[in-house]
Amino acid sequence: MSASRLLLTCWAALNTLSVCTMALAQVGATRPLAMAILLVAVGKAWLITDGFMELRRAPRLWRRLMLSWALVLAAIVGMTLVLSR
Repeated sequence: MSASRLLLTCWAALNTLSVCTMALAQVGATRPLAMAILLVAVGKAWLITDGFMELRRAPRLWRRLMLSWALVLAAIVGMTLVLSR
């Protein structure tokens, strides 16, 4: 797959996930929906890391650090949501 086609595919996927986030936010404000939005955000972070930043061929340490940052942040926000209710 050429680089421009890969970027267009990533862009389309990010747009789709953004629309999914907006649709989930419009449904309501429940804990499962908040967790679903966080999972979509982690998916978007993965797409940005591997697609746009092209870290899929980078050293494993850098890729793991970038991907784990999104997971850690989602876990912290999720724990805050769980503990605040």
